[in-house]
Amino acid sequence: MSTAFQLRRAAAVLRAGGVVAYPTEGVYGLGCDPLDPVAVLQLLILKGRPLHKGLILIAADLEALHPYMGTLEPSLWRRLRRSWPGPVTWLVPAAPQVPFWLRGAHDTIALRVTAHPLAAALCRVWGGALVSTSANPAGRPPARTALQVRRYFGDAVDLVLAGATGGLGAPTQIRDARSGRIVRPGG
Repeated sequence: MSTAFQLRRAAAVLRAGGVVAYPTEGVYGLGCDPLDPVAVLQLLILKGRPLHKGLILIAADLEALHPYMGTLEPSLWRRLRRSWPGPVTWLVPAAPQVPFWLRGAHDTIALRVTAHPLAAALCRVWGGALVSTSANPAGRPPARTALQVRRYFGDAVDLVLAGATGGLGAPTQIRDARSGRIVRPGG
């Protein structure tokens, strides 16, 4: 099956409210439509992840993340632009309309312009940002292969987009854009 066909199929699954697994810079991610609360809840249940923690959104370009960002000072913009696309997820002030199911109990939202070619292609075919959280049940190591995703979740994941991860040894680094502080070291 061609990658173009698989990407179109994955986008159709996302539009139908499904959950898709795909490779990212370090590990496999689980994704869904960030503005579909039922899909997000399904993803959180799969992982056993509490709603208050919030989620990461990825996109192929900065423009797709603009609707989720609050006001950023020029120095913050420069910091983000220097690291993207790339394996750094930034916590930025959330726009007022960002739903609770994305930001959790925070006034920030975690965003990344992905450098992974397949994840970026999925975002482009989908047409915007996607939820992106590591493909693992809470407390278990993140999946690094399509087979590991299936072992963890079976058919509960609607589609697994097979491909190689980007080679990082762990999920991406998370940094606070306002302070520059590393919240989670990356691979």
